Formats: sequence, C-alpha cells, structure tokens
Amino acid sequence: MESRQLPSRQIAIQQGNDGHPLLVTDAAVPALLPGYVLVKTFAVSLNPSDHKILTNFPLSGAFIGTDFSGIVVETADDVKGDTLIKPGTWVSGAAFCFAPEHRLSCAAFSQYVRVRASLLLRIPPPMLSPGGVGLLEAATLGTAIATCILALWSPDALNLPGTPDKPDPSTEAVPVLVYGGSTATGTIAIQLLGLSGYEPITTCSPHNFDLVSRRGASAVFDYSDPDVTEHIKARTGGRLKYALDCISNTASARLCYAAIQRPGGRYVSLERVPEELLAVRRVVRPTFVLAAEAFQEEIKLGHDGYDRPINKAKYELAVQYTEIIQRLLDQGKLTAHPVEILEGGWQGVLKGLEFLAGGGKLSGKKLAAMVDA
Repeated sequence: MESRQLPSRQIAIQQGNDGHPLLVTDAAVPALLPGYVLVKTFAVSLNPSDHKILTNFPLSGAFIGTDFSGIVVETADDVKGDTLIKPGTWVSGAAFCFAPEHRLSCAAFSQYVRVRASLLLRIPPPMLSPGGVGLLEAATLGTAIATCILALWSPDALNLPGTPDKPDPSTEAVPVLVYGGSTATGTIAIQLLGLSGYEPITTCSPHNFDLVSRRGASAVFDYSDPDVTEHIKARTGGRLKYALDCISNTASARLCYAAIQRPGGRYVSLERVPEELLAVRRVVRPTFVLAAEAFQEEIKLGHDGYDRPINKAKYELAVQYTEIIQRLLDQGKLTAHPVEILEGGWQGVLKGLEFLAGGGKLSGKKLAAMVDA
C-alpha cells in the first residue's frame, strides 16, 4: 500500500450505549479493504439520515456520518496504480455506513474515513482557493450526487434517457418535477436535469425561490399553496411524467402522484412512503432510492424496507456517472449546496446532531463543519 505514517487511534463520533452520539479520542483507524482508500477528514456535512440511523437502527459503538471532504493518505494495493486518486489528492464523497461491519469500523465523522476510490470526486483547485466553494461546500456533495445518479438514471427509478453528456434531444423540453428543490439533493438534481436537456420545475418555500431559480429551475411553486397541484398541471400542460420527491412524506407523495399525467409515469422517493399511497394510481411506477446502493455493498439494517443485496449494476452506473459529474465540476458547471457553518469542530458536529434530533430543520442550507484546519 502507498501510505505515510498513520496513527492507530483517532478522534471520532460514535453511538454510545444510551443511543446518543459521543465524542471519543481512542477509536480505531479503519483497515483498508480492496478498492478503498483512507481519507484524512477536513470537513463534514450533516444529513437527516445521520440522525435517523441512530434512532431507527441503533448500534452501540457505531461510527456516525456520511458526507465529508479531505485528502487521501493511503490507498489499497489494487488502487495503487490509479493516477487520479492517490495520496495527496483532495476529494469529497460519502462513507458507507449501512451494514454493521462497516458501521462499527468507519464513518465520516472521524479523523480518518475509509471510502471506495471509484466513487470519490476530486475537488477542483478553484474550489480549494480563497473565495472558492471550499472544503465545506465540497463536503455536501457525496450523498446528493449518489442519490441523483440512482434517482435520475437507474432503470428502476426515473430512467431518464438524457444525460449531461448526451442531453435529451426533444424539441420541447420534457418537464421533471423536483419536490423539495431547496434541499441539498434538490439543488443538485435541478442542475443535472437542466444540463441533461430537461425542464426542471420545483416546489419549495417562497424564501428559497431565488436559490432554486439560480440553480436552474424553470418554474417554482410554493409547496404550501393549496392550488399547487393545479399550478403544476397548468405549467406542464398535463404532461408531467417524472417526479423526484426529495421530501418523501405523505403530503409530498400525494402531490407528486396528483401532478403526474393521466397516462402515468415514474415517481422516486428518498424515504419509505406508505404503500396505500403508492397504490392509488397503478399507472405510476414508484421507487424508493437509497444512495447506499451505489457502493456495491450489502445494506443490512435489519428492516425489510431497507435491507438490500449487493447491486453490481447500480455500482457500475454510479461509477460511470461519477466520471460525468467530475467533468462538470472540473468545468465549473455544477454548484454545491449552501452551508450553515457549525463552529467548534467536532463539538460543533455534536451540536448539529443534537439539532437534528430535536426536530430542527434548516431551509436552503446544509449544516457543515471544519474538523481540521
């Protein structure tokens, strides 16, 4: 392995015996696996799932956190020949923490994180320079990118034919609804849809209209407007076939289903939605997308609604589109989500988790913290 002298112990946030997250100073540094690299973490961002997994799937001693940015410090033997991902490369990505053996050895909220090399994004130099997007905003990309790849292009999801490399050639741009466009996944989805030749329309709170418009939404609707469904139908001429639901609750699912055209279409949720809602219209094909399926690892949370076998096809799709996303980043065509900075390093991350646990919600921004200078 290519490496430098690394410590055997590290600072990390783990789930305690009482179920709450705690900061430890003697956690083990994870061993490398084939296809993986070790990254020294510099910045992290928080997802709602970071709290949900603690509450819904508690595991004492589990490492916590998914999204990060940092610098590669060690590579597995089979990654050694990679000239792009090597020690000294600045990267952003997402850790896989959806199976006990991984959760008990590694996650993003630690000084060193083990990640699959083929799914990492290299941070372009302009993002590292003063005044650039920076490590904090780069740390918001991992889960959002993996989610969008599977949601937009997986055959069992929206299965869109247009891509950023080969945009949809339709004379009249095909509309795609992004419900919750001001979320971290929503703002990335809007941009990728526009770059792929589609007409992204979205819903969010009025105070985030400017954000989603700047990201490329062609039409924005107030999700709380009682007539929002009719407004969407009017805007799309009753031809909406695709809906990506970044909120994925009862209200959002109902709206998406109602807005989809009469002949039917495809609906993607990012969380489980009650089956009775999905059965209302048989002409709509629903899919629950888990970004973790991109990692070619078995998802083992102990719940039939989440557990999934290794999916090689989705991993290969993710690798293919990660290369496309990399080109967009290098060309400055993709903008990361805005951040709300948590001060205090690891203590700030703990406060962020406490905020999420208390039902706190951040609109139009994502919590992020620098954990190394």
